[in-house]
Amino acid sequence: MKNFALAAAAAVAAVAMAGSASAQTEITWWHAMGGKLGEKVEEIAAGFNASQSDYKINPVFKGSYAETMTAAVAAFRAGQQPNIVQVFEVGTATMMGAEGAIYPVYKMMEDAGEPFDQSAYLPSVISYYVDDNNNLLSLPFNSSTPIVYYNADILEKAGVDTTEMPKTWNDFAAVAKQVVDSGAADCGFTTTWQSWIQLENLAAWHNVPFATANDGYAGTDVELLINGELPVRHVTNMANWAKDGTFKYGGRQSAGNPMFFSGECAITMGSSAGRAGIIANMPDTKVAYGMLPYYDDVAGAPQNSIIGGATLWVLEGGEPEEYKGVAKFFTYLSSAEVQADWHQATGYLPITTAAYELSKEQGYYEKNPGAELPIQQMTLNTPTVNSRGLRLGNFVQIRDVINEELETVWSGQAEPQAAMDKAVERSNELLKQFAASN
Repeated sequence: MKNFALAAAAAVAAVAMAGSASAQTEITWWHAMGGKLGEKVEEIAAGFNASQSDYKINPVFKGSYAETMTAAVAAFRAGQQPNIVQVFEVGTATMMGAEGAIYPVYKMMEDAGEPFDQSAYLPSVISYYVDDNNNLLSLPFNSSTPIVYYNADILEKAGVDTTEMPKTWNDFAAVAKQVVDSGAADCGFTTTWQSWIQLENLAAWHNVPFATANDGYAGTDVELLINGELPVRHVTNMANWAKDGTFKYGGRQSAGNPMFFSGECAITMGSSAGRAGIIANMPDTKVAYGMLPYYDDVAGAPQNSIIGGATLWVLEGGEPEEYKGVAKFFTYLSSAEVQADWHQATGYLPITTAAYELSKEQGYYEKNPGAELPIQQMTLNTPTVNSRGLRLGNFVQIRDVINEELETVWSGQAEPQAAMDKAVERSNELLKQFAASN
């Protein structure tokens, strides 16, 4: 792949030798990518800057997702906002509700006169970020979806056939229980990001609504539906599996990962973008991959999973020339070469069909078994109103509520139906508060 850093250095040297250069329009990009991901962001920016001489992207790390979005809101109020800000998927409704602050991507590209073909993007990736007329509001950047990771060494020790991973929840639970009963591991499976995987994706994967009003796409008058038959059945099953070690809760977000890294749990469910971390932490372990399990008695399952991660939002208040630069950058960022490189280096999904096809041509999936599976799962079927994503206000707080109520189930303090009823009641109050303020 192209070495963007070296290209940038060469471009700077060429300008210096020329002795003069026209003034560049500078564009500020606030992001939440730290560590190696942050280095990759810098490399992408350097590549764009080296590809032309009219614009310069300045990426600025602003902390966590929540910190970055909060900083952008405060900066906008002070009239000092960046041109681009990276916002996680649960902040989508909040950004849409920021009247006068957002410059929709489709409109910005049109106003800037930049060629833009929305059909080039994977429908299952962009469906989370379109309006009711299917216009793209923000540009997907780091998108992921949950998959299943298996410690194949432990499964084989337990006598499990690892030539094909289980597809249904019944078969999946049987494998996890066999691991524990055999003594191959203390725990069958764990999960990260329990609301995202065990409830939000559960609904999409089974083509059932997570909330009313088309999962929030049809307006802000929304109520959750996670106390219905399917989610309560699933939480009940997990509570029962927790009693004999088939399932073990490891904590919020990615706190359960160490239990999989250490071999305490034979299976985990996590972000497709966690693949690199798992490989790095388990270099001597044979890891297998699988799609999310489904209940085969639910009509329409499996449908398609939904994404996590973040997109790039453009903020109002800049100069026309700045937006022309943003539009050029978005075209560059969406190019097959840049997207394929980002996808292969990070484990995030490619956002375009061309980037996916290029990765195939380069032999990436043949060399990296399991790396294609998240894309296959996301594109298994055309997204429906139940599987395109969630558009909920105060979603960060709602996930906290769901986590709290699920934890009362795992600890045996509450029955699944009662806990889910309470989660809906508390979340609906947060949704009402958001509706009242928008």
